[in-house]
Amino acid sequence: MSAGAAAPALWAPALEASIDLDAIAHNVGVLTERAGAAVMAVVKADGYGHGAVEVGRAALAAGACALGVATVGEALALRAGGVTAPILAWLHSSATDFVAAVAADIDVAVSSTAQLEAVVTAARSLGTTATVTTKIDTGLARNGVGPDHWPALRDAVATAVAEGSIVLGGMMCHLAHGDTPGHPLNDTQAARLDACVAEMRRAGVIPRAVHISNSAAALTRPDLSRDLVRPGIAVYGLSPLPHEFDDLPLIPAMTLSAEVVMVKAVAAGQGVSYAHTWTAPRDTTLGLIPAGYADGVPRLLSNRLRVRIGEKTYPGVGRVCMDQMVVDLGPDTTVREGDRAELFGTGAQGGPTATEWADTIGTIDYEIVSGIRGRTVRSHHGGPRNGGS
Repeated sequence: MSAGAAAPALWAPALEASIDLDAIAHNVGVLTERAGAAVMAVVKADGYGHGAVEVGRAALAAGACALGVATVGEALALRAGGVTAPILAWLHSSATDFVAAVAADIDVAVSSTAQLEAVVTAARSLGTTATVTTKIDTGLARNGVGPDHWPALRDAVATAVAEGSIVLGGMMCHLAHGDTPGHPLNDTQAARLDACVAEMRRAGVIPRAVHISNSAAALTRPDLSRDLVRPGIAVYGLSPLPHEFDDLPLIPAMTLSAEVVMVKAVAAGQGVSYAHTWTAPRDTTLGLIPAGYADGVPRLLSNRLRVRIGEKTYPGVGRVCMDQMVVDLGPDTTVREGDRAELFGTGAQGGPTATEWADTIGTIDYEIVSGIRGRTVRSHHGGPRNGGS
């Protein structure tokens, strides 16, 4: 480039998921206030598709006390990313590396005496003390120790604590009907966990933290909060609650946008995309968007989605393909190649949202945001400027 020439414009990827870390911080504040308790921000599945390390740092800087993940591998990735705050991992297999987990000071949630024994063995091999949380199945019938096996795990935990192999970092359960705040099983599950905590106390062991609440309970049931809450999807500005709770002050953190890579005129009667499931009812202009089901745009949204370009929204037409989709720009469009289309975002000024996509195809917005993949480039803005712990 010659002296005095203008600098090139910043490169913008064809398909981008832009993550607002200030929105993450805002949502952590909302959750803390409504729950009346400390927040463990759940960043499993790479932060629900938002980037676990970046989201984790932003959540911690906003006051979260810890991070939660499913697997030890996810926890170790956070440590490799420089996160030094407490991390809890709760889903394990026969191949889980408990030695690496204990060495990295990961709080390991155990759901059986066999898992506890593996953690104790790891701690002994390292000559250190492991942090363990007991996960109790209080009614979800998924991960967690069931009623028949709880007494054996309780006694084994007490023995391991007495010998100095472990400390009891926490006791937890997961709600089956948290998304329905008034469901009676929520209270039943809380009472079952409280009973297990009482038994553990009688055995001479006091957990550092007891936690029950997911996003829905953190937002609507502060009476279930105990020592901390464990929200996931709400950290990202999306609500698992029925639409009667749509006035919650959460801000969606992900905006998915793409470049309009082609604009072309077509005549009335022209079929569009595979099988010609849409035919132009008039002379019109089409816009080509380089995003498809390989990138996380569900094929079920064919002929059912809309995008925002500038101040207007435009309908998606024809089949969503593996790599691309088409929108009807109308006969007198001002859209040009290189303009950007917002596929979903905060919903400001009536724009499309991830929740709209989910409602349209009968799924949940967890699946939408965690499924953004393929050629999508993630970018992060806002949030802590100097890393975070």
